[in-house]
Amino acid sequence: MFRRVRVLILASLCACAWPVLAQDLSTIQIHGFATQGILYSSTNNYLSANTSAGSLAWTDGAVSVSDTLSDKLRVGIQLHMYQLGQLGGPNVQVDWATGDYKFNDHFGFRAGKFKIPIGLFNDSQDVDAVHLWALLPQSVYPTDNRSVLLSAMGGEFYGNARLGRKTGTLVYRAYAGYRALDLNGGYVKSLDLDLEYIDSVFGLPTTLITSAPTGKVFGGDVRWQTPLKGLLIGASAFDDDVHGSAGPLAFAVGRNTATQEYAQFERGKFFVAGEVRRVPVDYSITATTPPGQVTIPNPLDWRSWYVMTSYRVTEKLQVGTYYSHFVDAGGGQNTSLSGNYSKDWTISARYDFNTYFYGKVEEHSIHGIDLGYYSDSNPNGLQPRSNVLAAKIGFSF
Repeated sequence: MFRRVRVLILASLCACAWPVLAQDLSTIQIHGFATQGILYSSTNNYLSANTSAGSLAWTDGAVSVSDTLSDKLRVGIQLHMYQLGQLGGPNVQVDWATGDYKFNDHFGFRAGKFKIPIGLFNDSQDVDAVHLWALLPQSVYPTDNRSVLLSAMGGEFYGNARLGRKTGTLVYRAYAGYRALDLNGGYVKSLDLDLEYIDSVFGLPTTLITSAPTGKVFGGDVRWQTPLKGLLIGASAFDDDVHGSAGPLAFAVGRNTATQEYAQFERGKFFVAGEVRRVPVDYSITATTPPGQVTIPNPLDWRSWYVMTSYRVTEKLQVGTYYSHFVDAGGGQNTSLSGNYSKDWTISARYDFNTYFYGKVEEHSIHGIDLGYYSDSNPNGLQPRSNVLAAKIGFSF
């Protein structure tokens, strides 16, 4: 893993060679992290890994380089490699790469591959070191689909407005762009399994997705830093679509608007937060067969929420718990069936050994099989309940 990190650092430095040559080296910031985790489940294989036997196939690492070119202009890039069960691999991904020009406190603009602001943690979930949790609530931040929502190519406006000492501050962001899905990620793997099933129904040869599905995305986020110290309230909305094909099959996720509301309160050693998200998905598959084209609709309606709380016991030890809830109510499905929901009770602890090294351990009690499970990783079927142990050692700089 550390060999990979050295490669990432070298690649980032090369990518930022021009600003390095043009500026004082003291303005350059280099940060990164590397983690190694283990996943063990009582039943079912989780997140495409062989977790029922215990799996070390959970490695993550990233490095970022940024430079302040002037008082108002900043550029940066982050490169990332990961392995999560069958997902990821040796390919280096660009998590984000932006130029950021801030006119004043009320108005700024960044362009390139920018991180999408959705809820509390979407634009920080790529930095493991800042979180207590080994796995964020999967109903809202699914680890196997991180790259789907993390970033997009395009532009973003941002700023804040101070409303007064007694009314707080508004922070706002609006963006538009497009994205290409990670061919080694969970979203594409799920699509491959859907298409494989359709192939078998029509007697077509199995064809996997080889060209990254793409789509447009736009939306915004507004958060209110209330006059009550530590209380933040906000809402996000985003609109996106996805289109792609694999041999005689084409699939499409029509344009839908998703909404997310959230709040957090932090005071001293205590933290509590919660979010609610709804994502209607107009999903369909079109098969070109000998009789002609056949379109198979598969409407989805993802409804998810979580509540979490944590407490810093000592300077080095932090503990917490959350409950994460997900149901798919699309097409009038029976949401009481285990295949249409996921409920996850989690307890977690983190210990910071020093400034650079930390460890995390948490226990998940999962009821329902609609999140995190893949049929090819569970050929003998799925049990409705499973306990999952997630532990991780991390290094950050």
